[in-house]
Amino acid sequence: MTHLELITAFIFGICIGSFLNVCIFRLPAGKSIVNPPSSCPECGTAIRFYDNLPVLSYFILRGRCRHCHTPIAFRYVLVELLGGLMALCVYLRFGPGSEGIVYYAFIAALIVIMFIDIDHRIIPDVISLPGIVLGFAASFLLPSLSWTDSLLGLLAGGGSLYAVAWGYELITGKEGMGGGDIKLLAMIGAFIGWKGVLLTIFMGSAIGTLVGLTDMVAKKKNMKMRIPFGPFLAIGAIIHLFWGNKLIAWYLNTL
Repeated sequence: MTHLELITAFIFGICIGSFLNVCIFRLPAGKSIVNPPSSCPECGTAIRFYDNLPVLSYFILRGRCRHCHTPIAFRYVLVELLGGLMALCVYLRFGPGSEGIVYYAFIAALIVIMFIDIDHRIIPDVISLPGIVLGFAASFLLPSLSWTDSLLGLLAGGGSLYAVAWGYELITGKEGMGGGDIKLLAMIGAFIGWKGVLLTIFMGSAIGTLVGLTDMVAKKKNMKMRIPFGPFLAIGAIIHLFWGNKLIAWYLNTL
């Protein structure tokens, strides 16, 4: 791989990251992600192409709208950089072929889900339900994932969380996990198989617990605080995608 290829992958990724920002902002509001063109959420002025360059425009404009000078959230840049970093990692891990394309699309969907769940405590069906179908369909193209593994993954993913949610509600009489998380894990299972589901649940639970306890101690909240689980499932799935086989092999060797 040449330096030019890596730079191209990163630039492609930050451009996709700019589109992901549009999805994160518009999907929860039920708006089209195509029309109208991007505009300032404060003054409504359409953003010209030279002010919509990923990452660069934020610093050129010093983090403010050119027209009304309202501050622009740095998170827009963060999502763009995350899109670029993930594109670079996928290119290094899977190359430019079908695997790289499929898994980058999968990660891009997870990024959108992560930020929407953080903001609104929802996981849009418009992403997760088509994602289940596309993940299963992609198994016929991917040499590392058979269709049976994908099918078992989506059944194990959706079924395991459904069982947990059902059991919790039966015991406590309260809803402990939303249906969005169940459909998200089914989508994850369709893309990475049943072994990936197991590692995703483990890593997501471990990271979620650590973050939750840290936040609880820092903000002096009680143990009944609610945090979205979707972002941690997404992080667990990404961890599996890049290091899952090594982590599983390491774990089995320690037994």
